[in-house]
Order: sequence, then C-alpha cells, then structure tokens
Amino acid sequence: MLISWIKKTTLLDFPGKVATIVFTLGCNFRCHYCHNYEFVLPEKVADFMNDLIPEVAFFNFLKTRVWFLDWVVITGWEPTIQKDLYEFIVKIKELWFLVKLDTNWQNPELLERLIAENLLDYVAMDIKYPFLKYKKIIWVDEDIAKFIKSKDILLNWNLDYEFRTTISKWYFDEQIIKEIWEDIVGAKRWYLQNLEEKNLLNAGFDGKSFTPDELNELQVVWAGYVDVCEVRK
Repeated sequence: MLISWIKKTTLLDFPGKVATIVFTLGCNFRCHYCHNYEFVLPEKVADFMNDLIPEVAFFNFLKTRVWFLDWVVITGWEPTIQKDLYEFIVKIKELWFLVKLDTNWQNPELLERLIAENLLDYVAMDIKYPFLKYKKIIWVDEDIAKFIKSKDILLNWNLDYEFRTTISKWYFDEQIIKEIWEDIVGAKRWYLQNLEEKNLLNAGFDGKSFTPDELNELQVVWAGYVDVCEVRK
C-alpha cells in the first residue's frame, strides 16, 4: 500500500466513535476542483515516494490502539487503485476494527468482493456529476458502465453507505441535481460538500463556492430526493 499520511484520531467521520484515517497515494481522476493535486498527478506523486509510511509501521500503530479506536477509514485520493488494497483490509479486519472505504466507483469487482466477504462496514462513494456527463468534471476518459455497476452493487447489498457530491456554482443547478438523483434513485444518504477555492488542479477552473445560506437552500432541494440529505462542512 502507498500510504501518504495517517490522521491518528478523528471523531468527524462517526460522531461518538473514534477513527483513524489512512490516506493512500494517487488517483485515476483529474477533477478540476481537486485541491490536493500534488497527491494525484504522477509527476507530483513521485516527490512523495521517499516519504511514504511503511505498511508495517501503520499496523504497529494500530496494534497499540486496539482498545481505543473503533474505525479505520481508508481514503485518498483513490484507494481502489492500490493493487494490494484487499490484503490490506483483511489485515485490518483481523484486528477487529470496523472499516470505512472512500471511493470514486472505479473498481466494481473489488467493491463487490469486499462487501461479499464482509470486509467493509461503511462505504462513502463520490458522485461527481450525472454519469453521462462525467468527463466534464473528472477530465479523463472512463468507462461509465463500471460506475453504474458500482452504484447498483451499493444499492442492492445490505451495507451502510452514503453518496457525496462536491458542488460549485460553475456547474451545478437544480437540473443537474435532479439528473444525479436519477442516477442514484433509491439511495439512503446524500451529502453535499462545498468547493474549496484554493490550490485547484485546474488553475483555470472558474468555480465558485456557495454561501452558507445558498447551501442551506440547496439542501432543502436535495432533501426531496433521498431519506437523509445534509451539508457537510
């Protein structure tokens, strides 16, 4: 596993529960608004290769927190591009931690295997835009069929999950929100996250974040589509 950083303790992912967050290195997307692109672009990623956290060091840390931590959150950039993610999660589960995976949908086969073998306890899945318009945001050619398959897996398995969307005034309106909902109809939870206007991968991206009042107005619209809709600060 290419581990770029570890946040040893957080209560934000699961209020009332203690988690540690593992950040993996690299991503298959090139989203315009990515504000940590130094961990995404290959020419930038190379600069971090000598500073990676050894997997053995991470597990030594976990073993000292067995009675303190509840969850291990695996996030990134995109964890499922890591070739040994499956084995990594197996080792975490052997220590009896709950596992949350953050992902962008790109590997439905791995997702299904992890769920079928009860290796995941929660999945947070990004939905960037309506599937048929995805390239506008992710800036690369991807097979849309695999995103749809991942969505179907998540909706049809008895697993706790959420969908989440980063929004910007440049490309979001009520029609786009409706189209996204049509892609994930039946979803239980959908969170909106505001654009961070700094250090963007596409320096020419003319995105603007929403004000708190505007976010609350959007949340009211989104709440008509799913059981739970919240603004994530």
